[in-house]
Amino acid sequence: MLSKSRSVVAALAALFLAWSPAPSRSDTPVIAAASDLQFAVIEIAQAFTAETGMSVRLSFGSTGNFSRQIREGAPFQMFMAADEQFILDLARDGFTPDEGDLYAIGRIVLMAPHGSSLTPDESLDALAGMVAAGQMTRFAIANPDHAPYGMRARETLIKRGLWDDLQPFMVLGENVSQAAQFALSGNAEGGIIAYSLALAPEVAPRGRYALIPEEWHAPLRQRMVLLNGAGTVAEAFYSYMQEPDAREIMRRYGFVLPEDGG
Repeated sequence: MLSKSRSVVAALAALFLAWSPAPSRSDTPVIAAASDLQFAVIEIAQAFTAETGMSVRLSFGSTGNFSRQIREGAPFQMFMAADEQFILDLARDGFTPDEGDLYAIGRIVLMAPHGSSLTPDESLDALAGMVAAGQMTRFAIANPDHAPYGMRARETLIKRGLWDDLQPFMVLGENVSQAAQFALSGNAEGGIIAYSLALAPEVAPRGRYALIPEEWHAPLRQRMVLLNGAGTVAEAFYSYMQEPDAREIMRRYGFVLPEDGG
C-alpha cells in the first residue's frame, strides 16, 4: 500500500501529466507553450475550438528546451515563450518571420503545501528563518539553466541572500509545472512557482502562497511568435490569443497584459 506522501506525489503527477492533451489529427498544428501557461492556454484553446471549429495541439515545457528543439527542426507552428529573449534570438537567426508579440508579463510566488512548516510571506522572512534554524528539508524551483521561471526564482533568492544556503535542499523541476509538483508533494517545504499555477483551481486548494515583489527579479516578459511555415489554423489561434475572451482568461490567471501596462 502506498504511503500518504507517495499517494500525494502520484496524484499530483497524474494531474500534471493530464495537462498535456493527447495528439489528435496529424494536420492539427502543434503549439509549443511555456509551462506557466498550462491551465490558462488549455482554457483558451477550448474556447477557440468552440468558437471556430478548429483545434490545436498544445505541448507544454520549458522555454529554453523548446527553443533548442525549434533550432533542431521540431515541427512546432507557434511558440509561446516565458522569456521574450528566446524568441528575439530565434527571429534574429531566421527561424521566424518576425519578432512576434508580447502577450503577458508573468509573476512568481513562494508557495507551500498545507501541513508545511513554511508560512509564505512576500519578504521571504519565514523561509530565511527556517534555513537559519536548520529546519529546511527540500525546496523546489524550475531549473534555471533553461526555464525562465527558474531563472527568476534564482534571481530572487540571490537578492534575498538565500541562494547559497538553499543549495543543499534544492530540488529542480524540468519546468515550472514540475517544480510546482515537487513543491506541493508533501516531501518539500515549498518552492517558488508561477503565479498562474498557484491561482489554478486544481492547484490553489493544495497550499498557500505569497506574491514575490516584481522588483526582486527581471521581468518575465512573455512573447509569442508564429514559426516559419505556420499554417492557417496556427495563424487563427495566434490572432485569437489577442482577442478579448482570451485576454480575460489570461488576466484571471494573474498575468499582466500589455494593454494593462505590462
